[in-house]
Amino acid sequence: MSQRVFVTGMGIMSSIGENVEETLKSLKASRSGIGPIHHLKTIHKDLFVAGEINRSLKDLRDLAGVQSDSFTRGTLLGMLAAKEALSSSGIDLTETTTTTGLISSTSVAGMSRTELYYKELFEKNDHIDCIDTHDCGDSTSRIAEYLGIHSFLTTISTACSSAANAIMLGARMIKSGQLGRVVAGGTDALSAFTLNGFNTLMILDKQWCSPFDEERRGLNLGEGAAYLVLESEEEVKRTGKKVLAELSGYGNANDAYHQTASSPEGLGATLSISKALKVAGLSPSEIDYINVHGTGTANNDLSEGIALINIFADSIPKFSSTKAFTGHTLAPAGSIEAVISILSMQQETIFPNLNFSKPMKEFNLIPVTELTEGVRLNHILSNSFGFGGNCSSLIFSKYGA
Repeated sequence: MSQRVFVTGMGIMSSIGENVEETLKSLKASRSGIGPIHHLKTIHKDLFVAGEINRSLKDLRDLAGVQSDSFTRGTLLGMLAAKEALSSSGIDLTETTTTTGLISSTSVAGMSRTELYYKELFEKNDHIDCIDTHDCGDSTSRIAEYLGIHSFLTTISTACSSAANAIMLGARMIKSGQLGRVVAGGTDALSAFTLNGFNTLMILDKQWCSPFDEERRGLNLGEGAAYLVLESEEEVKRTGKKVLAELSGYGNANDAYHQTASSPEGLGATLSISKALKVAGLSPSEIDYINVHGTGTANNDLSEGIALINIFADSIPKFSSTKAFTGHTLAPAGSIEAVISILSMQQETIFPNLNFSKPMKEFNLIPVTELTEGVRLNHILSNSFGFGGNCSSLIFSKYGA
């Protein structure tokens, strides 16, 4: 059984907006969400900047309408973004008979909560319940309960390609007829564990990150959540629902090169893009814009740039990284950038690659550096590459293109 897969709703929480509307305004104004750290408890608070959402844990609980302090920051972000996605799609799960699933992803799970009580738990059990939130599936279960999804739920954790893989799995389950509708995406909150880990790897920029620039110094971490509502062609025809975009292609590959680095030849990225093009039935020349993974690290931007040359040769489409807006949010990066890609398509606008000034010496790849409006975008490629060499690519197409 084969069906086309359509996006009918989307929701987002990030440092540049607490919903889709706010996100679009920030993107159009070239307003970054990266700045000083206020809420994360870390000794590096004054050393690094990050894409932190300016909400306390209590603020997020109030927004979600929950009182218990057992909900982690990441879970709350996921609940709010997923709820917006369902609402924007006009779905009332209490009145639908369509089999609906939730495929959520996370990289650090409840680490932002468990790390607060780690030492204390050696001596007393006052916060023993926080250990349950350490499981990646805890946030998925809570988000599903919050939304009222009971048919199917699962969790994906493949580092920074997690949400892209959640979206891909959702599409495959719809195409195989196992589900009629899927809420797919991911969520991650900032944690001291994450900040310390990336600092140890020496790939954090203390200033604003500059993807694909010769002088790039590393990435800025961020936090957030984003989800898409994916529906089958049959469901869309039955309901006459508005389509935001078609998920026309997807691909995943693993270059198995290194635990935390992509292969210098861009093998995994090349394969994932190739697979996505094949699924979509598109030639490289039909891609109008690429939302690149573009972390601002020496390894990623070189590897991804080589992959683009491998696929597109000397006709590389317009491209930009939007991580200088949101920071690198880890697991939800793929779904956050999926939302941004769909907004690009709807608005016929390419959002800029901030902070670029000098092309890399290895190749003359120059991203879009200014807000560019009035661009017809029929097919957009969005890349997400994770530690361990897990590379994923999604293609979104304009409905009817």
